[in-house]
Amino acid sequence: MTFAETALPPSQETRALLIAAASIAILAAVWIFQGLGYAPCELCLTQRYAFYAAIPLALLTSLVASNSAHGLARAGFALLALLFVASAVLAAYHAGVEYHWWAGPTACTGGLTGSPDVNDLVNTLNSVKVVRCDEVQLRIAGLSLAGWNVVASAVLAAYAAVAARL
Repeated sequence: MTFAETALPPSQETRALLIAAASIAILAAVWIFQGLGYAPCELCLTQRYAFYAAIPLALLTSLVASNSAHGLARAGFALLALLFVASAVLAAYHAGVEYHWWAGPTACTGGLTGSPDVNDLVNTLNSVKVVRCDEVQLRIAGLSLAGWNVVASAVLAAYAAVAARL
């Protein structure tokens, strides 16, 4: 079996299962990093939604492909491709926030506005731990996890798009 046959098997069912497996592996990796103490920010958590949605969609696509509903399987792959394109866009936005190319959501970036009451500030600091979206907690080979999500989502989007056309 060649690499091409392994990466892009002839069966639509297997292609969909590979997408589900990749989504599970990516979620497992981020949960492991979280378990190691790398707390996710608001944008990190939002980026996970695509992978949560991709798993049942890929499994459903595999099911309809196994029942020879190739038109429905193609539609499933097309939806997966769109889902991963949206994930790549969100991850690119987050990476841009980390590099300070543009402002992120005020819930997890930015500073104080106005003159706060010291007592309110102390109470807030004691009760809330905000993980900032504009600070990279971990880089792997020079890319933040948001940067790696751009890569992973783009690859999965391309894979699903190719699978939809086969």
